[in-house]
Amino acid sequence: MDNTAGDGNTTIKAKKKKFWLRFLILGFVIYVSTIIAFASTGNPNLFATIVLVGNFLVPVSFVAFFYERRDRFGISMTSTALSFIFGGILGTSAAAILEPYFIQRLSFSSSFFVGLIEESTKLIGVLLVARRGRHTSGLDGIILGAAAGMGFAAFESTGYVFTDFLQSGGNITEAVALTLLRGVVSPVGHGTWTAILAGALFSESGIYGYNINRRVIGAFLTVVILHGLWDGIPYALNTFMPSFHSVLIGQLSVGIFGLATLYRHWQAARRQTLFEFRKIP
Repeated sequence: MDNTAGDGNTTIKAKKKKFWLRFLILGFVIYVSTIIAFASTGNPNLFATIVLVGNFLVPVSFVAFFYERRDRFGISMTSTALSFIFGGILGTSAAAILEPYFIQRLSFSSSFFVGLIEESTKLIGVLLVARRGRHTSGLDGIILGAAAGMGFAAFESTGYVFTDFLQSGGNITEAVALTLLRGVVSPVGHGTWTAILAGALFSESGIYGYNINRRVIGAFLTVVILHGLWDGIPYALNTFMPSFHSVLIGQLSVGIFGLATLYRHWQAARRQTLFEFRKIP
């Protein structure tokens, strides 16, 4: 009898942990259906739906994946959603204001300044949500960081697609292709980098304030370098050996390294949470 109940609880938990996948599949079906409806009818009102669903589907699914694996103390959906919104709107706005002052021309070297600015501004969402020390575990930091980073990616991609649409003279096919490309690569970019940084910051801090030590500084430098390489590789490779495949391989390598780094931080944060839980009488 007990085993049956236990198996039932395990099944329920397993189903809950697959919500992100069901959301992703259903969202993709809706996205494709909207594209087909648009192609069939030519109704321009559907274009906004295509852009929004395409740019937000993968980021939201990525955040849901981590949220379902939150620790037993939990982090609220409200905090996660606010981090997504703050990181997206305030982060992109702050970056748009600061970057023109410090970056005159985009190049391989200036890409690292972009990384420095954007990795700093994305933390706005995380720090606003956690300003009163309500979330202090590394897992909380990773979830809030992933949310803020993916919010930034979603809003930034929407802006890029809209700009491309205007500059191309209303080329909808090109805009849809850009939406797909940025949506597919978004998990190995902004969300991963901010999750690494926020996870390290929260792991080393407590309810009395943030502790900026060597580990936190190291995490910050790591994500700035990853961000800089991601943006700078196309400039460097196009100068010496222009090729779409070489750029793709270069950015894919940076993305895989970032995900591997995030995985190590996630495992360390889980061990830290388990250790702290065992200390509770």
